[in-house]
Amino acid sequence: MNSQRFCIVVPLYNHAVVLRGTIARLLPFDIPILIVDDGSTDGGVEIARELSSALPSVDLVALPVNRGKGFAVMAGMREAHARGYTHVVQVDADGQHDIGKLGDLLALSSSNPKALVSGRPLFDHRAPVRRRLGRWATHIWVWIETLSTSIPDSMCGFRVYPLQACVELIDTVSLGHRMDFDIEIAVRLHWRGVPFVPLAIKVDYPDGGVSHFLPWRDNLLISWLHTRLFFGMLLRLPAMLWRRVVPPSLHWSHVQERGTVLGMRILFASYRFFGRAMFSAVLYVVIAYFYVTGRQARQASRAYLERVRQTAARRGRVLPDGLGPFRHMYCFGQSALDKIAVWTGSIPVDKVRFADSDFAAGVRDAGKGGIFIGSHLGNLEMCRALAHKADALPITTLVFSRHAEKFNRIISEVNPDATTNLIQVDTLTPAALLRLQDRVAAGEFVAIVADRTAVGNESRSIMAEFLGEPAAFPEGAFIVASLLRCPVYLLFCLSENGGYTVHLEPFADPLVLNRGNRSQCLREVVEAYAARLEHYCLEAPLQWFNFFDFWAPVARHEGRSR
Repeated sequence: MNSQRFCIVVPLYNHAVVLRGTIARLLPFDIPILIVDDGSTDGGVEIARELSSALPSVDLVALPVNRGKGFAVMAGMREAHARGYTHVVQVDADGQHDIGKLGDLLALSSSNPKALVSGRPLFDHRAPVRRRLGRWATHIWVWIETLSTSIPDSMCGFRVYPLQACVELIDTVSLGHRMDFDIEIAVRLHWRGVPFVPLAIKVDYPDGGVSHFLPWRDNLLISWLHTRLFFGMLLRLPAMLWRRVVPPSLHWSHVQERGTVLGMRILFASYRFFGRAMFSAVLYVVIAYFYVTGRQARQASRAYLERVRQTAARRGRVLPDGLGPFRHMYCFGQSALDKIAVWTGSIPVDKVRFADSDFAAGVRDAGKGGIFIGSHLGNLEMCRALAHKADALPITTLVFSRHAEKFNRIISEVNPDATTNLIQVDTLTPAALLRLQDRVAAGEFVAIVADRTAVGNESRSIMAEFLGEPAAFPEGAFIVASLLRCPVYLLFCLSENGGYTVHLEPFADPLVLNRGNRSQCLREVVEAYAARLEHYCLEAPLQWFNFFDFWAPVARHEGRSR
């Protein structure tokens, strides 16, 4: 379930003529509206008071004197935060922005809840030339101040702000109160790691429109702002350059595989010739090296485990001691060994058991193929290897293996059969889907993991609550399952008591996505999957092996709708 709560903040100063029209265009979105009057003298506050009395979704905050647009927006943010809202939609009262794009703006924010989502204006011929030139000068300064072009336009007043980050900023930094506000808050949020997601929108300069931009005063304010931000950038330059060298959140498919083939061979040789005790001792030293040098993996692990602790505390659950990034990475090393060892026959069949053996036997004996939806929790390779060896439960697995070529090379060396029945997900064509359909019809099972967004197309994802915060899950696994029209099961294989326990659960039979409300059906299905993944993460927190920022904002195509 999406936990975002939106509130529209409309800063008002002497726009009485257009206020009713602006509010009328906002009402269909069914979002609470907070008009913040900044000491209007043209009767605008009276109109705002009348609207707040007549419309239950409209409220008014009246400031006694004019302090500037930025001050009014910050007052609205504080009020919205106090009322429990998570995001503020800033809509200027002048009616220049295409409010019809508000739905797209909200959709982008729902997919990127940590981001500042902002309009990127497309001006018509009526936009004053001097305003366009002034904006370009500011764009260049902002790119210098952020060492980035990720903020294509910092002056647009049509935005969705993540409130927690904004309130923390405005409570600790004195931001500009007037036309410099939009620029400064965007730059300073960028400095604090808040992503910026743009959306192209049309901006209209109607004939006879009212503008409160005062060229001398506001240009001086903006010039002084850029001077301060430039020197602020210089103070932050080492940290900003470091972030560029070590990006904080790469997509998982871009994370480079670490280690060498020779090193992996030595590790596995220590296991084969000297046993698991020697392997574990050597692994301890290896993991210590990767722990010290693997900043991104270390931070991602720490953030994930903290979410596990908070979720467990909310549910009154007691977790085992020693949940830290080093132990998390060490468990990953042990799991990697098991992935290799199972293909050599070193792990016997009786080391793997089903939590519900009767249900598993029923699935096997039914003679019907199906879909197994798994994750990077535990060790699905155990199921694939042992099923292949026993020839009792044929499984075709959809994989993306190019980010782990060295490890997969070792597996193929110990057993060439390990590379059979694998289909690369980045080459999943309609013809490949037909082959999957044939295999399911023949009584085989297709295994798909559903806890990493699509390779090369992160935008094809659904936001779902996971460990207390929205995260992006790929929609592809569930779309494939719906196309194959077969029984769908959830599959989790966890290391427990010196062996492995396979948790096999019914999920859908078949999985149906209705055309009329396909987006809603997809969201419900993904939320159900995320809830079960969360359940098992609490059962085995050190066995979820996604060492990247799983909750990072997702890149979206502008204007894409669902």
